[in-house]
Amino acid sequence: MGKPTGFMEFGRELPAKRPVQERKKDYKEFVALYSPEQLNHQAARCMNCGVPFCHHGCPLGNVIPEFNDAVYRQAWQDAYDILASTNNFPEFTGRICPAPCETSCVLGINQPAVTIEEIEKNIIEIAFEKGLIKARKPNIKTGKKIAVVGSGPAGLAAAAQLNYAGHTVTVFERDDAPGGLLRYGIPDFKLEKWVIDRRIKLMEEEGVIFKCNSNVGIDIKINDLLREFHAIVLAGGSTIPRDLPIPGRELKGVHFAMEFLKQQNKRVSNKEVNGKDILAGKKNVVVIGGGDTGSDCVGTSNRHGATSITQFELLPKPPQERTDFMPWPTYPMTLKVSSSHEEGVEREWAIATKEFVGDENGNLKGLKIVGLEWKFTEDGRPARFVEIPGSEKEIPCELALLAMGFVHPQHEGVLNELEIELDDRGNVKASEKSYQTNIAKIFTAGDMRRGQSLVVWAISEGRECARKVDEYLTGSSLLEVKDDSLLAASYQ
Repeated sequence: MGKPTGFMEFGRELPAKRPVQERKKDYKEFVALYSPEQLNHQAARCMNCGVPFCHHGCPLGNVIPEFNDAVYRQAWQDAYDILASTNNFPEFTGRICPAPCETSCVLGINQPAVTIEEIEKNIIEIAFEKGLIKARKPNIKTGKKIAVVGSGPAGLAAAAQLNYAGHTVTVFERDDAPGGLLRYGIPDFKLEKWVIDRRIKLMEEEGVIFKCNSNVGIDIKINDLLREFHAIVLAGGSTIPRDLPIPGRELKGVHFAMEFLKQQNKRVSNKEVNGKDILAGKKNVVVIGGGDTGSDCVGTSNRHGATSITQFELLPKPPQERTDFMPWPTYPMTLKVSSSHEEGVEREWAIATKEFVGDENGNLKGLKIVGLEWKFTEDGRPARFVEIPGSEKEIPCELALLAMGFVHPQHEGVLNELEIELDDRGNVKASEKSYQTNIAKIFTAGDMRRGQSLVVWAISEGRECARKVDEYLTGSSLLEVKDDSLLAASYQ
């Protein structure tokens, strides 16, 4: 424990951000790193609890009190080693994770929680700056070849772990660069793409092979993979967006959020944009959906110079603080205000969109909406709603972005061709005990298996799936060693 009285001496302090009006002019990250003194003080707030519930809150089981102590002591090699023992990509989670660890921080019972996510980001960036992160090549190769289909966080984590175990890993990505959702779903102002490129370069130095513009099932026959590789990991994500099939859906100006976000990420990377440009400049924009993807649409629309931005949520407005129905250390469904919300948006809750209204040329010009009254269960959960009589109205809108989540992975192609068994939600069926599909040598991980979730869950799934693949191929696995102490002996 760095400083026993630290949590009493220092308050929670977040790093500085560039001013809103300045950061809206570009797509650069705008959250600074801590100063050395700030980082020391924030790490000192960790109480090294007898039962650190932050471990439970983190899907990766990050060893948080220990790396906080190392940060306080400025023992950067120790801090990095502890963090990297459970998390392959702290530079991703330190930027875009909603930090469920912080909502279960014991200090959070009666004080603001420790800034775990920011400390994690600072550890990995200091480690890169000091040259502590070097390629780890396995000394012993097993002779087994593994194909990973999809290079999002789950696929990357599985590939990294399987490579460490000594297997030859090839990652197939249908886009023009690795990263999946990280590259073409997360805006650059939250995650600049050099961060991904830095990690991909390191993985290539470690021996992982990346093949982009390779759409398995179209460019590459799945039967060829089955013949060439000893195991296949499907990590294609949950890519089919939830639609809103109401009158006017076909109008020009109604788009899925990911179409909008992917185009902008390509522009920032100076890459060709496919299809007609979807731009928010000088338009009344309505984002339908109140989650992270919707928030990203808000931030991007502000940078385009939208006339107005409104974000609708079907559910009622959440409370600002925990209620009796969401006690610590459970994850609280409280009101979230993202950095994009800070930049300007009108947020409305309990709203349903009834119709997209068009002009004579087939262009979107407005939305018909209605207010909702929700009925709640005894434990405070919204159960059903009725439309409020007389609340229907039409509002101006030239760009509507559907950000209502994703329903399941793409079935057409590989899944249908292989007759992979699906669960009742349309995801690939595989248990957490095996991550194995109904075809013995094919495994799955991430959103493709569990449904739409967090990046930190995808990394966790990729790691666990890799362990099961390793066991399948060799009969046992050193990947199950949480601190990597035995596994590390096989690295150069």
